[in-house]
Amino acid sequence: MSRAFVKDDAPDGHVVIPPRPALPPGVANYVTPRGLRLLREELARLEAERGKLAAGPRDSADRSRELAVLKGRITQLEARIASARLVDPASQPAAEVRFGATVTLETQGLPRRVMTIVGVDEANPTDARISFLAPVAKRLTGKKTGDGVRMPAPGGEREFTVAEIHYAAD
Repeated sequence: MSRAFVKDDAPDGHVVIPPRPALPPGVANYVTPRGLRLLREELARLEAERGKLAAGPRDSADRSRELAVLKGRITQLEARIASARLVDPASQPAAEVRFGATVTLETQGLPRRVMTIVGVDEANPTDARISFLAPVAKRLTGKKTGDGVRMPAPGGEREFTVAEIHYAAD
């Protein structure tokens, strides 16, 4: 376990646990089926890690800190899973960009862009999975195939056309 999350100078051994991605107050914790599965897999992994660590030597201050970090992360994750609102892709309007949609955008002179609108815990720009709270997702929400939308591009904003919309089962 990384010592990056431990405040060594704290006299009481206070442990700092990094927060989950933020949700603004009053905003629902929407998740895709894939997102909920990933959260549950992460919880199982953390619980297994905690079990292995708890079974180890008991005389280590590092072990106590690591267990505290794991306990905090598990507590945060359990709360996030408990607040999750699963959005069934089949319930979304097939011809309109909504939560869970994979959208293909086209514009003259640039490669096609494909992105999926997901929950905050599942968002990963490297994989073109963008949070439903992101400005790009907000611009796309409600658009239909053939609609234009101004999006950031190299050299500034450009007009893109929504070429395809689909919803994956997972």
